[in-house]
Amino acid sequence: MVIPKPVRLDTRPGRLVLDRHTTLTADPALAEVAAWLRGELSPVTGGGLPPGPRPGGIALAVREMPPEAYRLSVEAGGVLIEAAGAAGAFYGAQTLRQLLPPGAHRKAAADGSLPLPHVDIEDRPRFAWRGCLLDVARNFLPKADLLRFIDLMAVHKLNILHLHLTDDQGWRLEIRRYPRLTEVGAWRRESQVGWNGPGDGRPHGGYYSQDDVREIVAYAARRHITVVPEIDLPGHTQAAIAAHPELGNLDTPLDVATTWGVGPNVLNAEEHTIAFFQNVLDEVVDLFPGPYISIGGDECRKDQWRASPAAQRRIRELGLRDEAELQSWIIGRIAGHLAAHGRRTVGWDEILEGRGAPEHAVITSWRDDHGTVVAAKTGHDVVPCPNTSVYLDYRQAPGDQEPVPFGTVLTVDDVYAFEPIPSALAGDRAARHVLGAQCCLWTELIDSPRQLDYMAFPRLAAFAETVWSTRDRDPAGFRRRLDAHLDRLTALGVEYRPETGPLPWQRRPGVAGRPEEDDAWQAKVSEWTRPLREGR
Repeated sequence: MVIPKPVRLDTRPGRLVLDRHTTLTADPALAEVAAWLRGELSPVTGGGLPPGPRPGGIALAVREMPPEAYRLSVEAGGVLIEAAGAAGAFYGAQTLRQLLPPGAHRKAAADGSLPLPHVDIEDRPRFAWRGCLLDVARNFLPKADLLRFIDLMAVHKLNILHLHLTDDQGWRLEIRRYPRLTEVGAWRRESQVGWNGPGDGRPHGGYYSQDDVREIVAYAARRHITVVPEIDLPGHTQAAIAAHPELGNLDTPLDVATTWGVGPNVLNAEEHTIAFFQNVLDEVVDLFPGPYISIGGDECRKDQWRASPAAQRRIRELGLRDEAELQSWIIGRIAGHLAAHGRRTVGWDEILEGRGAPEHAVITSWRDDHGTVVAAKTGHDVVPCPNTSVYLDYRQAPGDQEPVPFGTVLTVDDVYAFEPIPSALAGDRAARHVLGAQCCLWTELIDSPRQLDYMAFPRLAAFAETVWSTRDRDPAGFRRRLDAHLDRLTALGVEYRPETGPLPWQRRPGVAGRPEEDDAWQAKVSEWTRPLREGR
């Protein structure tokens, strides 16, 4: 019935109908949630849900309980959502929408009467960090589509959007002190087709202005989602170096990268480069008020530092042993600057290497469970996001039917089986450092909102249950609830990957007729998608 599954859901005989006469009242502390719910339900009930004590109405009330918990009851007298504050009330309101027919998720409905089952629900999340990383650096996602994705996260009670804003292939955030970061760094001349294919010859680019970012952050906050920006360094920085060659290690100018993979170009370790990124982060801190700022730290190749006399001199001056410790020194300097702003550094599990991660750093651990275990046992808070379990840009089935069959096969069932706390931490007090988990959508091979839908859903629904619901898994029950949830996604306009039947690009125009026609159509599909399948 509901995804993610509540802690307790009891149904009773009877139903309540919401219609154009339904009212909505709320405690003043929950006024913003009431305004959001009114905006969602008014178009489908045909009424404005005015405040008032009319029987059969909806009421939002404050009650002492954990911050994100809620209680929802539906009976003949009306709907009551109780929570300690706005976050819990918002999640209760999301559950209320899921109890309604799928049409309640549309922008308008032909029938303004919406039946609700009589239920009593008590619910709370298992983890505080229920996140999704979205890479907008490799392929830019326009603001309107990003806001839509935030809404879809909210439907699934996710509360952290890790926004990967910079990489070799693009810089997507306006920094007013350094306008060339977007004048140059936000644009590339073409993109690679597939993982190992040729260039497509089409320029690509885009970025978020600071006004855009403030709008995105405020929009997410009203849906109880914290945006964690990522400014990746010292690797994954070719777009920044293309805009400001003085940041790099080479004398020759670079273009913004047009191919995928881990590039060789990294920041130099000079003081002016540290100051440059401190200035960048001063603006980032002003734009993103949340407690966390990610500085990446992953996949930093050391070749240029090994070959650079300046980098080798820096290692000697600082009394460091090698290039791994040089990276630790850079990460430490940037983390110290963020700490002075009252922010916690987030970094990928590579920052545990060298001299170790900075004090109070949060680790996003993507390489199996090893980083999660090491981080927790060394006292670091950690957010598991193992590529073998929750990288939603990986293929969803074997064979070449997927649009770009890349990476390990991760089915809906595989994602649903994910457990954030590794077995190596079971029963260990260090497990308290596991803040939750996040799934990841890297976009090298996701170049449109429609493709993003296809890769994210319905697997994101499975992931949401692993971080909200109890540790117990019920695959058969989840499948039953997912069947109903797909109707909601359809109503929301989500172009999810179907579990059965032809995939969207395999559907032949017109009515399926003779088998030989279907075979000819599949041959055409195979020919059209061949460039995308090159390499993986």
